[in-house]
Amino acid sequence: MLFQIQSYLKFLWHSKNEHAVHSPFVFSLLTKCFYDKKPKPEYAILKKYRKTLLENKNFIEVTDFGAGSRVFKSNRRQISKIAQTAGISPKRAELLFRVTNYFQPSTILEIGTSLGLATSALALGNPKAKVVTIEGCPNTANVAQNQLAEFDCKNVENVISEFESFLISENIQATNYNLIYFDGNHSKKATLAYFDLLLPTIDNDSVWIFDDIHWSKDMEEAWEIIKNHPMVKVTIDTFQWGFVFFRREQPKEHFIIRA
Repeated sequence: MLFQIQSYLKFLWHSKNEHAVHSPFVFSLLTKCFYDKKPKPEYAILKKYRKTLLENKNFIEVTDFGAGSRVFKSNRRQISKIAQTAGISPKRAELLFRVTNYFQPSTILEIGTSLGLATSALALGNPKAKVVTIEGCPNTANVAQNQLAEFDCKNVENVISEFESFLISENIQATNYNLIYFDGNHSKKATLAYFDLLLPTIDNDSVWIFDDIHWSKDMEEAWEIIKNHPMVKVTIDTFQWGFVFFRREQPKEHFIIRA
C-alpha cells in the first residue's frame, strides 16, 4: 500500500491535462473521449449490470491459477463480494465504454473476464464488434456468461482457459485485435509474456489497455519495458491504466494524464 501511495504522489506531480498536450491525436482522445461528461444511455445498463451482481448473495468456488496452469488457490466466495473487490469501478467502466465507442474496434480481446463488468462496457461500446473474453475460473466465467446473456450482450464469446495457454494454443498470428484489455495476471513476467505473444495481432490502429500498471514495482518495470519497445509509439499513463498505441506515423511520445 505504501508503494502505491508513493507512486500516486509521483504520478500527481508529473501528470497533466489536455492543455499541456500538443499531439493532435492525444488531444482529440482526451477532449472527445476521456473528458466527455455527456450522459450516455449505456451508463444505466452498466449500472444495472453491477447492481444485480452486488445483490447476488450466492456463493461460488473461485479458482486462481499460478504459472503453467497450476491451481494457486481455491476458495468459496460470495458473488456480491467479488463484484465489490475484483470488478472494474463504475467510473472506469464508463471510461472503457467511451474508449471502445470512440475507436469503434471490430475485434476486441479481454484477458480476465471475472464477472464481466468490464466485458459489458466493451460489448456496449461497439455492439457490432466481436468481443473475446478469457477467464481461467470456470465458475466465475459461468456467472459472467449468464449475466452477459441476461443483458443482451450477444457479441461476446466467453473462453474458459488459463490465459497464456490460450494465447499459445490459438493461431494468434492469423488474428488482428483492434483493442485488447489486459486485466489478468498482474505480474511483470505474465504481463510481458502476454505482450510478446500478442504483438503479432496488432495493426496500425490497435489500442492496448493495461490495468494496474502501478500495482507493484514489478508492474512499473513491466510498463517501462513496454513503453520503450520499438513498436510502441504513444503511451498514456492514467495511473490505473496504461494505454499503448502503435501508430507508425506518430513520433514516439509518452504522456502522464489525469483521467
